[in-house]
Amino acid sequence: MVLSVVDLFAGCGGLGLGMEQAGFTSVFVNELHDDARRTYLMNRRNNRWLQDERNQSSDIRDLTVWPEPRVNGSGLHEQWKDVRPGPSDLLLNHVARIREAFGDVTLVTGGPPCQGFSGIGHRRTFALEKGEIPSNYLFRDMITVVGAFAPKAFVFENVRGLLSARWTPLGRKGEIWDDVLAGFRDLRVRVGDSDMGYRVGYRLVKAKDYGVPQNRPRVIIVGVRDDVAVPDHHPADPSDTTCGLIPLSGRFARPPHPEELWGDLLDPHWELGGTSTEYNGVPAQGAHPLVKELRRRPDGVTFLQHHELTDQVYSKHSERVRERFAALRSLSNNGGELPENLRTKKFAQRVIPAHWPAGGPSITATSLPDDYVHYEQDRAPTVREWARLQTFPDWYQFTGSRTTGGRRRAGDPEAGDWTRDLPKFTQIGNAVPVELARALGEHLRPILLDSSVLADAGSKG
Repeated sequence: MVLSVVDLFAGCGGLGLGMEQAGFTSVFVNELHDDARRTYLMNRRNNRWLQDERNQSSDIRDLTVWPEPRVNGSGLHEQWKDVRPGPSDLLLNHVARIREAFGDVTLVTGGPPCQGFSGIGHRRTFALEKGEIPSNYLFRDMITVVGAFAPKAFVFENVRGLLSARWTPLGRKGEIWDDVLAGFRDLRVRVGDSDMGYRVGYRLVKAKDYGVPQNRPRVIIVGVRDDVAVPDHHPADPSDTTCGLIPLSGRFARPPHPEELWGDLLDPHWELGGTSTEYNGVPAQGAHPLVKELRRRPDGVTFLQHHELTDQVYSKHSERVRERFAALRSLSNNGGELPENLRTKKFAQRVIPAHWPAGGPSITATSLPDDYVHYEQDRAPTVREWARLQTFPDWYQFTGSRTTGGRRRAGDPEAGDWTRDLPKFTQIGNAVPVELARALGEHLRPILLDSSVLADAGSKG
């Protein structure tokens, strides 16, 4: 049987790829930004069903129906705080077509845009309160889509800041998180003649615990439909809220160190503004198994020395920036302070170490690679190196421009402009780490397969 996935707010495909590596098949993709959606589809050319435009969606609000905001002086939150949108006719048509082709949808996944909840994103929403930002209600669109498909399970992910976010400055800390969790817990769906809900677990996870070479805390909610048998869960910690639905670790005992992760990409002849077009080395003897996997194509063939390497383009840093990078690398090895003439008001830049400290990875991949300095060369990481931090394999390609200006990455909410540029670095920075998604998928797969076997046996009896 097909373990089908409806992938909402899919971005460039990190969550989807991890699920596919765990044995699931994407049957519907929703992503607002053209470049990210093109990236997603370009890397799934063999999925002919998904290439059909009928199985693609841009704006999720084409799939839902919201009441129009009233023009009476009341704020958006006052009007929408208790509203859950309904399914549009377009969504119901998608549901009918996909069910006819695949039966019950196995899984709906999604990570609604989080710039309104993250620290850096909140700075970029300028003067608006969170309750007045339409995109901060997208979790309710996801709940509506989950309700329409009535999948056997769903996965929601978002940033850690969601846990403490308030709708208004005078609101209660964590009130948005409470609304999100309650929305999924209260969800009811119709399956055959039965009305049922979902068993829901949640956890704040750190990607490094799943073999990902970065810290990256994320909030995960997993729901499994009431008719799906879930193994008994007896947590050692009474505060455990996973309900046995979220794994606590991944495949690897530790993440690869940066020297392991990027060492085979190093080009001693690199130049500012230049490009390395082929591999200059191979993973070292006894290399971390994840690094070996990242060099392997879907057909099992490993990229060898002198094979084509993509997205290894170096930024054209100014002489002063490169001088600062060199000083930062020296300080990371020898201590001391950065000279006054090399300091900047920019977000604090730091060197990615060759080896992680005792506690493991200490950085989080963002859409701002210039905040980090390569451990061995006086430059920021490349797109390919950034992709490896997110555990995208080297065969995975990215469309669009390489980078763009900060405000264009944020849009202009004050002017009602919610469109944002989504260059390659931003696509990668926004993604769910593939290895984290794979761990989730591999944890859920036997639960959902066992339930399918039971359901099939029951229908044949």
